[in-house]
Amino acid sequence: MLLETEKERVCINKKVGQNIKETEVEGDVIVNDIKPDVLNIISADGIPCVYKKEVMDGKVRIDGSINTYIIYLADNEEASIRSLNTVLDFTQVIDVEGCMTGMTSKESINIKNIECKVLNGRKINVKTTLSIGSKVYSNDNVEVISNINNLDDVQVLNNDRMVNSLIGEGNTKVYAKDTISVDVADELAEIMKANIRIVDKDIKLSYNKVLAKADAEVSILYLTEDNRIRNINTRIPVMGFIDIENISDEAICDVDYQIKNLIIKPNNSDMNSVYIEVEIEISCFAYETRNISLIEDLYSISSDLNFTEQEINTMSGKQNINEICDIREQISIPEMDGNALYNVKTTPNILNTTIKNGKVIYEGEMSVELLFEMNSTVNSRNIEIPFNFEVMSDGIDENCMVDTDIDVRKDDFIVNGGSIDANIELEFNVSVSKSERLNIINDISLEETRENNIYSMVIYFVKPGDTLWKIAKKFRSTIEDIARVNGIEDPNKIYPGEQLYIPKFVKKAVAV
Repeated sequence: MLLETEKERVCINKKVGQNIKETEVEGDVIVNDIKPDVLNIISADGIPCVYKKEVMDGKVRIDGSINTYIIYLADNEEASIRSLNTVLDFTQVIDVEGCMTGMTSKESINIKNIECKVLNGRKINVKTTLSIGSKVYSNDNVEVISNINNLDDVQVLNNDRMVNSLIGEGNTKVYAKDTISVDVADELAEIMKANIRIVDKDIKLSYNKVLAKADAEVSILYLTEDNRIRNINTRIPVMGFIDIENISDEAICDVDYQIKNLIIKPNNSDMNSVYIEVEIEISCFAYETRNISLIEDLYSISSDLNFTEQEINTMSGKQNINEICDIREQISIPEMDGNALYNVKTTPNILNTTIKNGKVIYEGEMSVELLFEMNSTVNSRNIEIPFNFEVMSDGIDENCMVDTDIDVRKDDFIVNGGSIDANIELEFNVSVSKSERLNIINDISLEETRENNIYSMVIYFVKPGDTLWKIAKKFRSTIEDIARVNGIEDPNKIYPGEQLYIPKFVKKAVAV
């Protein structure tokens, strides 16, 4: 017969698997009839978007696009600077072992390289190398037996464990829209390049809701009708509510922002302004820290018990750490002396991560793309700035799992003669947790009931690896009785070779 038990429910969110794959996205761009022929390419950049993702058995399908901006030197008498904008669509399937339909995934997409080849004056081949990563998570509800109600003499070995249980997950879609005006002295001819990043992320927790707030920081390089290159920058507030039941102020939240679609174009009703529309998906996993009383083993003095055991992995010790890394560097570019700096794009890359002595140690480099004036035209240069940074916490050790995202909070570049003073702030968003292995007891049933018959005493010599629990279970005694008879003050301290008197009952079987 099954015994009546009390249970606690724990929702285990765990990373099933992950994979990173490089792929090439290729396409041809035809130069618009109103633009001059292409002589050579000065710069190419892009903004990746993911508009659809699907987790299937053993794989993840990602559909997206790359908003590509190409700046070129025109093949005309003026040798003018012009630009092209195109959208390259892609579909990528990534194999992730263990993932199944219905699981949740988190994607990261980075542009590693863009190559442009001039096929002829009116046609350019664009080849983009993408690094696409996918992490897949599963949510499993596990019932943990915390008490047995209908058997009085059951002996239970409890172990209190602190675990992180998933409260819930959710997502919402938001739109950041704005129309920004260019300088009144300018007449907008075309948009040459755009950068966008999500900065100043914050959350507020209230009953059943997560309020996610951030800014979409947009930088636009544009060309005027009189062939001047100018910059405009703006910040657009981003805000979305995510419904998650039973969330409280103590919850630990992992929030992710992903650009799904992007429109940046001259405003149709006012050619001296730019219309911006960014579609963003905000997703959130919310966790609580819980103390569960786990039954690791049990037996009964008067009955034979059967039960099944299940080993599960769960999360514990989760914490989110935010730290700022300041990078200050003087970049020597002699040809910059007396010339204008048009645009800078900064991209941080982590090259190596080490976990040691209570800290996470990062080695990386900051990729900096500079667009500047030189000899009355535009030149580009890529520079790598190395950085080292450490994140410290009492909860970090070699057994931790670490996930890191880096946001560029600030990147100021000031031209100082033939050099550039770079002042960069990186925000490290570090998620730290441990994998806890739990042994769960299920389906406890009563096989046979016995009655006490004759009281007896056994002499037992402690063997290596013995505990009072193991000895008491072996002889159908109790830890309390053994400790009392032998005058043991600390039941956790027994030693090999020690002689113990074990009180026990010789029992005879009776019908249930």
